[in-house]
Amino acid sequence: MDAVEEIKQRLNIEDVIGEYVQLKRAGRNWKGLSPFSNERTPSFVVSPEKQIWHDFSSGKGGSMFSFVMEMEGLDFRGALELLARKAGIDLGQFRNAGPGGAARNREKERLYTLLDLTAKFYQTQLKSNTTVLEYVFKKRQFAKPTVLEWRLGYSPNTGRALHDFLQRKGFGEAEIQAAGLSARSYRGGTQDMFRGRLMIPLQDPQGQVIGFTARLLADDPSAPKYINTPQTVLYDKSRHVFGLHLAKEAIRKSKFVVIAEGNLDVISSHQAGVRQVVATAGTALTEPNLKALSRFTGDIRLCFDADQAGLNATERAIPIASRVGVSLSVISLPSGKDPDELIKQDPDAWPTAIMAPQYALDWLMARYQTLLDIQSAPGKRQFSDIILAVVRTLADPVEQDHYVGKIAELIGVSREALFAKLQNKAVPPALRARRKAPAPAEIDKLLVERTKTQNHLLALALLQPKIRALLAGLLPEMMPDNAAVELLAFLQSMPDFTGSADPRAGQLQPIADYVKMITLLYEELYQDVEPQELGPEAERVRTRLIEQYTKMQKQIIAGQLQDADETQTTSLLERVRTLDNLRKTI
Repeated sequence: MDAVEEIKQRLNIEDVIGEYVQLKRAGRNWKGLSPFSNERTPSFVVSPEKQIWHDFSSGKGGSMFSFVMEMEGLDFRGALELLARKAGIDLGQFRNAGPGGAARNREKERLYTLLDLTAKFYQTQLKSNTTVLEYVFKKRQFAKPTVLEWRLGYSPNTGRALHDFLQRKGFGEAEIQAAGLSARSYRGGTQDMFRGRLMIPLQDPQGQVIGFTARLLADDPSAPKYINTPQTVLYDKSRHVFGLHLAKEAIRKSKFVVIAEGNLDVISSHQAGVRQVVATAGTALTEPNLKALSRFTGDIRLCFDADQAGLNATERAIPIASRVGVSLSVISLPSGKDPDELIKQDPDAWPTAIMAPQYALDWLMARYQTLLDIQSAPGKRQFSDIILAVVRTLADPVEQDHYVGKIAELIGVSREALFAKLQNKAVPPALRARRKAPAPAEIDKLLVERTKTQNHLLALALLQPKIRALLAGLLPEMMPDNAAVELLAFLQSMPDFTGSADPRAGQLQPIADYVKMITLLYEELYQDVEPQELGPEAERVRTRLIEQYTKMQKQIIAGQLQDADETQTTSLLERVRTLDNLRKTI
């Protein structure tokens, strides 16, 4: 038995999903409100018998692993590890890495326990230190629930207080060092890494403590204001997103995320009720950071300080966002303000600001217009040097063309001159691929509806062989889901397929979860419908699918026409005529 099957044996899908969605028994199945939409009537169904879930409001569905991936923003490996911990399974026994794999897993679990105990130790110390209490409650104006939610604490300034505590709990010097909690003393020997500071736990997306940020409380110009846990087996600052464990639900619902510069800005924002806010390690936004956030949303909004560091960070972030395929924009605050100060001054100004972002490259151009004299020849050269360096890294040639036009108009030079300058340096091979542009909200809604329609049609065709004739002429690109494309091809090539007892059923094994999901959909919607009514229903669903497909394609073409030249326009309009003809056939 492999790890996936072992986890399924030990965990009930309704128990796993029940930690996120309030479920109620409905016959053989369980039902609840969709976690992916703001519905009022339960349309989210879980089948313990099939070990599958389906959300009728969004068309999503699958196994407990796909559900955890959706809710936690994890890849399959991350979901596997999370569910293995929940099931009490050591994944090391399933790996081919030899006996070392199990030992490494045990080491990680020990470090998680050690760091959790450390956070509790610091929380206890905070209660009895007047300086940190005054800083937290008076200067920062954090409420007690906020302090508890973020597990804020205090590290005693006594040298080895944490060491002594952890050693009494059975942890050795090597483990304390591996967790990033010890430092060499100038007198020799070791001492606590953090002393006399406000302690802010760094937690992974599931809320497990993996390290700490420590804020200086004493007035000491020679000491750094913040110090962080060094790189460990659990903490990698290039991958960590601060506050994601508490922000992910709000990100999913609002469909955007704000990246602030400071951890305390994030905490202030959450206390003010704006919870779709996270932070990275300073302004060092990395590709792993954006990939982690892209699992929740494609709308990333930066709120860095309006200084040179913030400007440089935005320049570096634009090509990364282009590679990852997310939309990057910038939130502008009043001069000299950060989110924490703005919230204290005017609590309503912060939520207003985050709803008015400016696309990152447009913001960058506007900033450099204020810093350079773009009416002079040197200013034009500097401006085009800086902005074209960023444009050159964009993966989408249409977007490149758009900004060459904007720059040419802005500084009063020809497009030809700018294109010559743009092409003067080779584009790195990794950036040549066309960027997958984030879909606008309208297209996103259409995609959800197409997914639901596709599922309904294939559920009818799978369980009712007479309906399969309606699949003739449907194109793979009409199906927004890869598993649906595979099932469509299977049913089109084997219209006489008779079900699970058919010898050819094994060919559906790679998409077994999808087949189970649409079978559950059929049972919920069509099982009690009169057979003579299913044919007309399938015809209506097929018509709706084709109409949705053509509408979505036209939305995309409309966007492309804005920046198309004459040749491209002709081609795009011919595509529109083809889509119109397709609609006429139905």
